[in-house]
Amino acid sequence: MSDFQTIDALLASASPDQVPLPTAEERRRLREGLHLSRPQLAQVLGVGASTVGGWESGREPSGEVREKYAYFLEGARTKLDASVAADGSAGVPGSGDDGPAGADEAVAADDAGGEVLPVPEPCVLCGQPARHQVEGFPQHLDPAECGTASPAQPQQPAHRKESRQPAPAARQRRAAHGVKVVPVGRRVQAASDTPDLIGSAVAAALDEHAGDVEGATAALVKRAIPDAMALLDHTRKGGRYDVVAHPWLPDILRKQTARGADQIWEARPKWTRPQLPAGRHEVTALDINGAYLSALKTHLPLGQLEHSTGDHHDRRRAGVHLITPPVWEHDAVLPNPLGNRDEPGPLWVTEPTLRLLLRLAGPKYGLCEPPQIHESWTSGATESLLEKFRIALKDARDRAITEDDEVTLEYVKAMYSKFVSTMGESNYNRELYRADWMHLIRSQAFVNLWWKAHRAYDEGLMVVRAMGTDELHVTGDWRAVFPEGRGVTEVKVKDVYTIGTDQGLADPTET
Repeated sequence: MSDFQTIDALLASASPDQVPLPTAEERRRLREGLHLSRPQLAQVLGVGASTVGGWESGREPSGEVREKYAYFLEGARTKLDASVAADGSAGVPGSGDDGPAGADEAVAADDAGGEVLPVPEPCVLCGQPARHQVEGFPQHLDPAECGTASPAQPQQPAHRKESRQPAPAARQRRAAHGVKVVPVGRRVQAASDTPDLIGSAVAAALDEHAGDVEGATAALVKRAIPDAMALLDHTRKGGRYDVVAHPWLPDILRKQTARGADQIWEARPKWTRPQLPAGRHEVTALDINGAYLSALKTHLPLGQLEHSTGDHHDRRRAGVHLITPPVWEHDAVLPNPLGNRDEPGPLWVTEPTLRLLLRLAGPKYGLCEPPQIHESWTSGATESLLEKFRIALKDARDRAITEDDEVTLEYVKAMYSKFVSTMGESNYNRELYRADWMHLIRSQAFVNLWWKAHRAYDEGLMVVRAMGTDELHVTGDWRAVFPEGRGVTEVKVKDVYTIGTDQGLADPTET
């Protein structure tokens, strides 16, 4: 390794300060307050019930599972506090029904330019229940009560605090029916205070091109890559994890020739049901919306990939794996999770593909044997690494659809599709060199399509074809299974056709 590669490896192995946790007694109180069992919590955290019991007896978790546990405890406390406040609002000081104490709080609220809320709402500064609002924004009047001043929650830099101040009066009036909040690190802020980089770019492009929609769209699509990287940087501010943007990569992730491919198999589906029942069938080709946008939610390695051997999968890590895949015996009704493969034997697959195979081999589905893992290249990982980036793009896409804004729609589509396609060995994106991420995100899109095919099959539809990231052909009442629309959780009709004959078995390739 070079000196730079050694430094990358050191950075990848380093971990931030541990997230503070409440006392062991408080941990148990929070879980039991929500009527959750230890096995229920253990399942979502990926540990054993005895491990949760140990944490509630004083043992300390570490690593990513500690952060997940802290996130659960914080959410549990917020939910319990809100429930108690809602149930006892008549007796809460400041509710207007408690005599002099309530009057004192009303005076204090007036002095601060605010008013007493009938029911506590999440503070825009810390997210904890607040009994007052100032100029339409729920928040604590006493800084000592606000979570932003709590010793258990580290203070944010000054420039981060400023972004949480109440919005200008015009935006406050628009938010009269409530304040939407968005996560920022471990806290929240008003959504109206979050810079709209996408909306600003669209407005500037339209202004620059004097309202010419085609000209503005072309200009925005041309700058989609640097704009996507700028949006990613913005959404990563205050992030819990540092990312190695230019790590050393093993040879399996490098192109074998200038125009060739590397050794990673993405499991892209190209499947057609070999035979249909006799008769004629009306087939609907469904288009899966925003396939790559949804696939941004996947387990991504944070640092440089490290090599390991042995038939073992660590769910806290992600990367690529050399496996011998299991035999798939359901090709007559469902596509092979590995896609169409010509050569037998071991192959390098991505984290989403491996997790799909392991899940299908589990007791819930039992559709195949577990794959045999020979070796892996992985790093510590998280599923939420690109979550704020994905949500920013999704929200902009949703608004564009609602407002029939094709300029923004094409711009957002170009941002996420080019972001995925240029993070490998590309001359168009020099800021992020993560061929492993590119393969994992693409494979996640294929996995998402496979699960939609399985859902259709499980709900009684007949799956006829699955292609690429976004094309699923089915027969039957698909609207009873999938919502129709243009949202990322919806599907739309791409084509409707009839297949088969009145006699004999139908050939799915005949249209």
